[in-house]
Amino acid sequence: MNSPEFRWVNDWIAPHTRVLDLGCGDGSFLSHLRRSREVRGYGLEISTDNIRQCVAAGINVIQTDLDQGLSTFETDAFDTVFLLQTLQAVRYPEALLKEMLRVGREGIITFPNFGYWRNRLQLCLGGRMPVTASLPAEWYETENIHLCTISDFENLCHRNAFRIVTRVILDAHNHPSMGGRMWPGLLGATALYRIQRR
Repeated sequence: MNSPEFRWVNDWIAPHTRVLDLGCGDGSFLSHLRRSREVRGYGLEISTDNIRQCVAAGINVIQTDLDQGLSTFETDAFDTVFLLQTLQAVRYPEALLKEMLRVGREGIITFPNFGYWRNRLQLCLGGRMPVTASLPAEWYETENIHLCTISDFENLCHRNAFRIVTRVILDAHNHPSMGGRMWPGLLGATALYRIQRR
């Protein structure tokens, strides 16, 4: 729960609400929200090791592959659905975003911005896929299969009539900056969004 982006997301969560964390990892963020915001929620996770940690922490977790969709959940079953640093690792990101906003009134998404200047520089000058703080694995080891830029994501939201409620762009030091506000696609390392159905 030490990630700065989690601290931003934490502030966007209303107390006593129903949440769903897609790709919840070891459940530490859900555990934190349960203590700090008294939320009721579930995590979805595919890793057996992470599920064991969730269960040990008392987190309600369901083992599932996010690429299979969220059909087990009813429409508007949750107030907020999270997809934190997971969008780029799913096979069908557009379909999952639609499902997020079907089962939840609001979606919170974070992802590394592939258009960040250091990524561009490594690709352009070095001719190699970038390795940075927000994209730390080599191309042959990464779980990321659908990298996108801030413009790509916002175009997808526009095409699907998703309303962007809030956008925060973090630099390489995980801080919002004037440069990130002025040139988010170039100077933003990580993007955070709150979206809703129109």
